[in-house]
Amino acid sequence: MGCPCELRLLADSTEVAQQTAQACSSEALRFERKYSRYLDTSVTSSINRTAGLSATPIDSETYGLLQYAGVCSEQSNGLFDITSGVLRQVWDKNRQTLPEQKELDQITRLIGWNKVLLTENEVFLPERGMEIDFGGVVKEYAADAISVKIKAAGISSGLVSLGGDIVAFGSTPGNAPWPVGIVHPTQRDAVIATIYLQDRALATSGGYERYFEMQGKRYSHLINPHTGWPVDSLLSVSVSADQAIVAGSISSIGLLFERHEALEWLERSGCDYLAVDQDLSCYGTLAD
Repeated sequence: MGCPCELRLLADSTEVAQQTAQACSSEALRFERKYSRYLDTSVTSSINRTAGLSATPIDSETYGLLQYAGVCSEQSNGLFDITSGVLRQVWDKNRQTLPEQKELDQITRLIGWNKVLLTENEVFLPERGMEIDFGGVVKEYAADAISVKIKAAGISSGLVSLGGDIVAFGSTPGNAPWPVGIVHPTQRDAVIATIYLQDRALATSGGYERYFEMQGKRYSHLINPHTGWPVDSLLSVSVSADQAIVAGSISSIGLLFERHEALEWLERSGCDYLAVDQDLSCYGTLAD
């Protein structure tokens, strides 16, 4: 998954816990093998490799994820776009100077979910150089899938965390909701809030963990696909929802909007949220 993963289970026996943990690990590895852009044998690599040449056959799971990504693109006015990963070619962590606008223009012309041709059985990227990246949806979907596997094993209390995309169900050994710390955007190894979860998912998006530093300024790794430039809005957005994939997409979209629009978007979502702005002011139903 390219991130720290954690599993906590309250089971009737050590044997049940170990068997379930192994099954969950296998499920996480299945998603890694299937969707990682770093593996040549993954579906993602196959789709990107044949861009502009031919369509790639897909199964129902992949079709569902792509459909969901399309909904996210539509709801975000194109800001959430899984074809925007090509911007990594410009915003490389080793880059020393800011890109020229013409360089960005050459890349942004390859971006656009509306270009993607999708059916239930195949997907086609019509231009050479186009790419998709499932990173914005698959980790959250995996957290949901793993939690389903745990419940199917008869375990009624547990917590799944895939790089901060969390599903918590049941209660802790003390019969209390699961406490989850929200990382402080500017203070290392500190939390800005603690959220208590019970039968809920939580996802946090922020530009403070991965960033570029150029000419004395820090730039977020989150890029506006329309302009090609890093976003400079809220520092952090955490969202609680019934499913991790929903919480993750809403928090990601919230971070891509400008501050005022972001807060409006989060309010309209109907989900509980915590938004932290550049002044470290906190907003939302989880802010208290």
